Amino acid sequence: MGPAAAFNAMADRAVTQVILADLSQPQLEAGVKQLAGKPGSHKLGVVRLDLSNQETATQLMANFDAIIAALPREASVLAVQAALEAGKPLIDLTIPTEASLPELRRLAETSAALVILGCGLEPGLTELLARHLAEKLDRVDELHIKCGGIPVEPAPPLGYKIVFGGTQLPLREADAWVVENGMLTKTARYSGVETVTFPGVGACEAFTESFMPWLLDLPVLHHLRAGTQKTVRWPGYAAKATLLKELGLLSDTPIAVDGVQVRPKRLVDTLLYPHVKMNEGDQDLTVFRVEAIGELDGKPCRLQADMVDRYDTSQNFTSMARTTAFTGSIVARMITRGELTGRGLHHPERIITGPHFEQLLSELAILGINFEMTSHWL
Repeated sequence: MGPAAAFNAMADRAVTQVILADLSQPQLEAGVKQLAGKPGSHKLGVVRLDLSNQETATQLMANFDAIIAALPREASVLAVQAALEAGKPLIDLTIPTEASLPELRRLAETSAALVILGCGLEPGLTELLARHLAEKLDRVDELHIKCGGIPVEPAPPLGYKIVFGGTQLPLREADAWVVENGMLTKTARYSGVETVTFPGVGACEAFTESFMPWLLDLPVLHHLRAGTQKTVRWPGYAAKATLLKELGLLSDTPIAVDGVQVRPKRLVDTLLYPHVKMNEGDQDLTVFRVEAIGELDGKPCRLQADMVDRYDTSQNFTSMARTTAFTGSIVARMITRGELTGRGLHHPERIITGPHFEQLLSELAILGINFEMTSHWL
């Protein structure tokens, strides 16, 4: 995600300098190698940075107009803290841990910084399109989000590759939020499996992940009766994930094995990583569908936004990097141009609205990331 965000930023003629910062020297070297010779690569520099050294991180961020955090959730907490201290805008491609949010919001009260949390693909574009479609209806009864990154060629054991980056599988044992009968409630993750078909891709499956609860704070969704957010994979994935969960292998609680404390989820990640890492020649695709169902002009109506994006063979960027990191980079530059203003912590659908939303979609379209909007009378 980091190199993709840097690529998108340094290609902008208005951008004069881009820095890749990471704790890992090999990661930095891989990023520089990936970006060598690409448009604007002369603007690129690297800094080895330990975010736990908040003073150094704050000093570095103070020298730049915007920061993009492409980090694990635990590390993004430190990045947000440093940006708030530096008073500089930060776009986070993920969302910091829930336990950290109250303290971050407290710090934000005295900072001039604008921090946008979860401003990538999902979360990010999924919620942005959800609000956009919902506001086109006179009444919204249902909202259904489906999104996922999958390998073009599925292979055992999961038919999945880690397209987002890192070494840990996006598998969790916790129950997920859904909206049922107008109430936010919990249900089993990986349940509610349904077949979903995308043009040029074929039949996939979608299963319950977690509806973003803060969407219900939007006035247009105050009376939502049903809401789901589902992840898309090749068929069969949910059953395998459910089995791992039922066996206790997705737990982060250490257990004793021959006198050694072992976290089951970490063991699963370690064992499966050789099978699920993206290798040379592997390609991915991203599928996306948001549906808002309700009433328009007195008649039942469904509005739908679809997107299918594929690996960029010319620049060698995964589709997941394109749809996630390019989004964050575009929004960061919208802030530096003064198009987005404000302060404090925000989710993207709260601040990227109206002409700002249209501008984001326009810039994504230039990069070949297109959303098809359709309406269906019911």
